Amino acid sequence: MALDEELEKLRKKKLRELMMRMLREDSKSIEKPITVTESTFADVIRRSRLVVIDCWAPWCAPCRYISPIIDELARKYAGRILFGKLNVDENPKITMQYDIMSIPTLLIFKDGALKDRVVGAIPKEVLEQRITRFL
Repeated sequence: MALDEELEKLRKKKLRELMMRMLREDSKSIEKPITVTESTFADVIRRSRLVVIDCWAPWCAPCRYISPIIDELARKYAGRILFGKLNVDENPKITMQYDIMSIPTLLIFKDGALKDRVVGAIPKEVLEQRITRFL
Protein backbone atom coordinates (compact mmCIF):
# COMPACT_ATOMS: atom_id res chain seq x y z
CA MET A 1 0.00 0.00 0.00
CA ALA A 2 2.82 2.44 0.85
CA LEU A 3 4.38 1.81 -2.57
CA ASP A 4 1.12 2.79 -4.32
CA GLU A 5 0.92 6.03 -2.32
CA GLU A 6 4.53 6.87 -3.13
CA LEU A 7 3.96 6.20 -6.83
CA GLU A 8 0.87 8.43 -6.79
CA LYS A 9 2.87 11.27 -5.15
CA LEU A 10 5.58 10.94 -7.80
CA ARG A 11 3.00 10.91 -10.59
CA LYS A 12 1.37 14.10 -9.27
CA LYS A 13 4.74 15.81 -8.87
CA LYS A 14 5.80 14.95 -12.43
CA LEU A 15 2.44 16.10 -13.78
CA ARG A 16 2.82 19.50 -12.03
CA GLU A 17 6.36 19.86 -13.39
CA LEU A 18 5.18 19.02 -16.91
CA MET A 19 2.33 21.53 -16.71
CA MET A 20 4.64 24.30 -15.46
CA ARG A 21 7.13 23.57 -18.24
CA MET A 22 4.35 23.73 -20.84
CA LEU A 23 3.16 27.09 -19.47
CA ARG A 24 6.69 28.51 -19.56
CA GLU A 25 7.25 27.31 -23.12
CA ASP A 26 3.89 28.73 -24.19
CA SER A 27 4.76 32.12 -22.67
CA LYS A 28 8.09 32.19 -24.56
CA SER A 29 6.25 32.35 -27.87
CA ILE A 30 4.31 35.48 -26.86
CA GLU A 31 6.39 38.37 -28.16
CA LYS A 32 3.61 40.93 -28.40
CA PRO A 33 0.87 42.08 -26.05
CA ILE A 34 -2.26 39.94 -26.04
CA THR A 35 -5.77 41.36 -26.07
CA VAL A 36 -7.45 41.15 -22.68
CA THR A 37 -11.20 41.36 -22.05
CA GLU A 38 -13.43 41.07 -19.02
CA SER A 39 -13.97 37.38 -19.79
CA THR A 40 -10.24 36.59 -20.09
CA PHE A 41 -8.80 38.95 -17.48
CA ALA A 42 -8.62 36.51 -14.53
CA ASP A 43 -7.03 33.77 -16.65
CA VAL A 44 -4.47 36.15 -18.13
CA ILE A 45 -3.20 37.47 -14.78
CA ARG A 46 -2.73 33.87 -13.60
CA ARG A 47 -1.12 32.71 -16.83
CA SER A 48 2.37 33.96 -16.09
CA ARG A 49 4.37 34.82 -12.97
CA LEU A 50 4.63 38.48 -14.02
CA VAL A 51 1.88 40.16 -16.06
CA VAL A 52 1.56 43.78 -17.19
CA ILE A 53 -1.85 44.97 -18.38
CA ASP A 54 -1.90 48.17 -20.44
CA CYS A 55 -5.28 49.86 -19.89
CA TRP A 56 -5.86 52.11 -22.87
CA ALA A 57 -8.40 53.57 -25.34
CA PRO A 58 -8.07 54.25 -29.08
CA TRP A 59 -8.81 57.97 -28.68
CA CYS A 60 -6.07 58.46 -26.02
CA ALA A 61 -2.95 60.21 -27.39
CA PRO A 62 -0.69 59.25 -24.42
CA CYS A 63 -1.82 55.64 -24.90
CA ARG A 64 -0.64 55.77 -28.51
CA TYR A 65 2.67 57.21 -27.27
CA ILE A 66 3.45 54.26 -24.98
CA SER A 67 2.03 51.55 -27.25
CA PRO A 68 5.30 51.03 -29.20
CA ILE A 69 7.20 50.98 -25.88
CA ILE A 70 4.91 48.22 -24.59
CA ASP A 71 5.41 46.30 -27.85
CA GLU A 72 9.20 46.61 -27.54
CA LEU A 73 9.21 45.47 -23.90
CA ALA A 74 6.97 42.52 -24.79
CA ARG A 75 9.55 41.37 -27.36
CA LYS A 76 12.49 41.99 -25.04
CA TYR A 77 10.99 40.14 -22.06
CA ALA A 78 9.10 37.38 -23.92
CA GLY A 79 8.94 34.31 -21.71
CA ARG A 80 9.56 36.34 -18.54
CA ILE A 81 6.80 38.95 -18.62
CA LEU A 82 3.40 38.60 -20.25
CA PHE A 83 1.99 41.87 -21.61
CA GLY A 84 -1.70 42.44 -22.27
CA LYS A 85 -3.84 45.29 -23.55
CA LEU A 86 -7.26 46.09 -22.11
CA ASN A 87 -9.49 48.59 -23.92
CA VAL A 88 -11.16 50.51 -21.08
CA ASP A 89 -14.10 51.59 -23.26
CA GLU A 90 -14.99 47.98 -24.04
CA ASN A 91 -14.33 46.59 -20.54
CA PRO A 92 -15.92 48.92 -17.96
CA LYS A 93 -16.18 46.29 -15.19
CA ILE A 94 -12.41 45.82 -14.99
CA THR A 95 -11.93 49.60 -15.24
CA MET A 96 -14.21 50.10 -12.23
CA GLN A 97 -12.82 47.12 -10.29
CA TYR A 98 -9.28 48.54 -10.44
CA ASP A 99 -10.30 52.22 -10.05
CA ILE A 100 -8.77 53.28 -13.34
CA MET A 101 -9.43 57.01 -13.51
CA SER A 102 -6.75 58.03 -16.03
CA ILE A 103 -5.19 56.32 -19.00
CA PRO A 104 -2.82 54.95 -19.86
CA THR A 105 -2.65 52.91 -16.68
CA LEU A 106 -0.41 49.88 -16.43
CA LEU A 107 -1.38 47.25 -13.87
CA ILE A 108 1.53 45.05 -12.79
CA PHE A 109 0.62 41.64 -11.39
CA LYS A 110 2.98 39.15 -9.81
CA ASP A 111 1.70 35.67 -9.02
CA GLY A 112 -1.84 36.90 -9.69
CA ALA A 113 -1.71 39.79 -7.20
CA LEU A 114 -1.64 43.48 -8.12
CA LYS A 115 1.78 44.81 -7.07
CA ASP A 116 1.98 48.21 -8.75
CA ARG A 117 0.25 50.58 -11.13
CA VAL A 118 1.82 53.14 -13.43
CA VAL A 119 -0.38 56.03 -14.54
CA GLY A 120 0.45 58.23 -17.50
CA ALA A 121 2.92 58.16 -20.35
CA ILE A 122 6.36 57.91 -18.84
CA PRO A 123 9.74 57.39 -20.53
CA LYS A 124 10.70 53.87 -21.55
CA GLU A 125 13.65 53.63 -19.15
CA VAL A 126 11.52 54.57 -16.14
CA LEU A 127 8.72 52.25 -17.19
CA GLU A 128 11.11 49.35 -17.74
CA GLN A 129 12.61 49.82 -14.26
CA ARG A 130 9.18 49.92 -12.61
CA ILE A 131 8.22 46.65 -14.31
CA THR A 132 11.45 44.66 -14.15
CA ARG A 133 11.99 45.16 -10.42
CA PHE A 134 9.42 42.37 -9.98
CA LEU A 135 11.41 39.82 -11.99
